[in-house]
Amino acid sequence: MIPAEDLQCLKTIALRGGCKGPIFVSSQSIGEILAISPQTASRRLKGLETQGFINRTIAADGQHVTLTGTGEEELRKEYQEYIRIFSEHNKGFVLNGTVVSGIGEGKYYMSLEAYKQQFNTHLGFEPYPGTLNIRLSSSSLPVRKKIDALNWIRIKGFSTDGRTFGDAKCLPCRIGNISCGIVMPGRTHYPTDIIEVIAPIALRRKLGVEDTDTVTVEVDQ
Repeated sequence: MIPAEDLQCLKTIALRGGCKGPIFVSSQSIGEILAISPQTASRRLKGLETQGFINRTIAADGQHVTLTGTGEEELRKEYQEYIRIFSEHNKGFVLNGTVVSGIGEGKYYMSLEAYKQQFNTHLGFEPYPGTLNIRLSSSSLPVRKKIDALNWIRIKGFSTDGRTFGDAKCLPCRIGNISCGIVMPGRTHYPTDIIEVIAPIALRRKLGVEDTDTVTVEVDQ
């Protein structure tokens, strides 16, 4: 594996155009970019040449340098690793917290037919009448802010029997291999460190959890 300091030098050459053809560099210029001495920069360049990552042609006041195919391949490996890191970060979010008791409203709202039909349409399941309430850990609060910016599914409000029920929104998620949904009412009594999760089954019973037990919720986006 190429040493980190050599990789940084290789990347610097590539950023200056070294993948496209010979570029003129000096130990002084590379040293200034990498905040190292010209002597150290010279050793880095020689090391890259010895390892077969660059070709060099020495001139009176510097050198012309080109990345070899091997050098480009090293940068591609680094690029792929960063893609994997950030694509996973963007694709999924993990929320950790502990189970807490709710105030009983979830059971009532999840039993209303107009809500149930919409959840079934958008999430692919009819929710069990009730929600699993989770108090997020402090480390998950920044993640909670990030998922607030995602594309949530609107659950439309409705009127029935002279009473109006407001909009809500939901976000598909999972706990283990159980498909779930985070539900956020348009108006909620809960603080921002509490999330409500619905599922087609009674989550407390299925997971075997009680208040203060730890639960992990994953959002794939």
